[in-house]
Amino acid sequence: GGYIRKRDFEGGRKKKRKSQEPAQHCKFYFSDPKMASVDQKNKKQKTEDDGIPLPDLSPVDFINLTSHSDAFGVDPIPISWGHPNPMVRGPVICTIKHAAQRNSIGAHQGSYCVYTGLAVAAGKLNPDHVPNLKLTTPVFDIGPFPSWADPKKIASIDPFGHVTADCYRSYLNKGYDIRPTIAVTKAHIDLPETREAMTAGRLKADGKVLLPTGQSIVSKAAIEPVWYLPEVARRFGCTEAVLRQSIFRMTNGMYPELITRPDLKIFLPPIGGLTIYIWGDPATIPDEDIPLTCRVHDECNGSDVFGSDICTCRPYMTHAIEECIKTAQAGGCGIVVYFRKEGRSLGEVTKYLVYNTRKRQEGGDSAEKYFNCTEQVAGVQDTRFQALMPDPLHFLGVTKIHNFISMSDMKYNAIVNTGIKIVNRIEIPPELVPADAQVEITAKVFHGYNAGKSYQGVDKDSLKTTKGREYAYDQPVERAAGEFVVDEDK
Repeated sequence: GGYIRKRDFEGGRKKKRKSQEPAQHCKFYFSDPKMASVDQKNKKQKTEDDGIPLPDLSPVDFINLTSHSDAFGVDPIPISWGHPNPMVRGPVICTIKHAAQRNSIGAHQGSYCVYTGLAVAAGKLNPDHVPNLKLTTPVFDIGPFPSWADPKKIASIDPFGHVTADCYRSYLNKGYDIRPTIAVTKAHIDLPETREAMTAGRLKADGKVLLPTGQSIVSKAAIEPVWYLPEVARRFGCTEAVLRQSIFRMTNGMYPELITRPDLKIFLPPIGGLTIYIWGDPATIPDEDIPLTCRVHDECNGSDVFGSDICTCRPYMTHAIEECIKTAQAGGCGIVVYFRKEGRSLGEVTKYLVYNTRKRQEGGDSAEKYFNCTEQVAGVQDTRFQALMPDPLHFLGVTKIHNFISMSDMKYNAIVNTGIKIVNRIEIPPELVPADAQVEITAKVFHGYNAGKSYQGVDKDSLKTTKGREYAYDQPVERAAGEFVVDEDK
């Protein structure tokens, strides 16, 4: 008596196995006396009746091209996505050591999983290695929040991904290889724009949020994507079968289990994750009475890192950081969510091809044809699709944003449609827009980006007259393949 039974699993199949959770192993659940009562005295559970089967260790030198849900020996650890109790929800198991009990498709580390394969091939990494998680636990608390139990609010990250070592200690103690998908730490951020703001008098050091050196102190979390496929499909307005088939097809069959394992509802996709940067006390984030400033930023390597002036990405990001610091110094909190969605998720190669098209087109780089060039090259204007974007905000317990540092209606609508309130929308100050980025900002404002008071004069005439820098590129000339043959003598 007194333990939680795992009964209904996704798909309606009932499991005979029990799940019993010693409360001292994890505090991350909603304490509902009707949900569970735990026998505190029975601390040492026997293998036969603690609800956790012994791990099935698979030989690492065995290669299985795919698996099937009805194959002999296949018995994945059940996952009840959205359950508020992590032990009943179940751990995400996506490592190579437990082929029969693995309950997820894909691999850890996102796109970097390929480098893990290279490390094994080079003899630098033992495929049997299991990480020591003893000292890796979060350095500050996040959650739990009611949103963690709502798949409509969190379906692209594992809300328990940062507390694996605590919540699933009983699994780890039995020999399961379960990896965190979220890491939580602290850091100092050093940006020249912050020091410039201090010199100009817009920011002042307080020794707590902003140091006299110009460094700001942040809390941060790195997050790998973990998709719950039924809810992802719902958000994109398609069936789960169509979603699985589309990903399988467009990755050239990279993940056959998307087709052969309909019982596995969790997918760790080979894409970039995200990082959350927090200025101020993270504990204040759920309090709607405490000011919260937020920017959701999509990666732009050319601007964010190297300062390319063809777009507004870095200046808008650093402006948001300045506003986050101000809010934190006033007793509130500031958040920047940084997604790895380079080139509107089309990739940097596609982005540069679009740049060449913009500069070489008849009439030069113009705001009037800004979006057409992307569609001409990529077939679509944007593949970021903001349906999954609000999930990290719900992970943090955000319910109200007082200052949203963004002009994007797509991001705004995606956030408010999930129940988060936004009070103010802050546009990038015109003086921060780089010279060659006038094409971008003009096109975006004309086509519906929130202009605020700063860009009210954008009309059809400005759309036609706003031109980008000319590079005097040579027009492309078709050349025969033979002209590209390498002369080995040279």
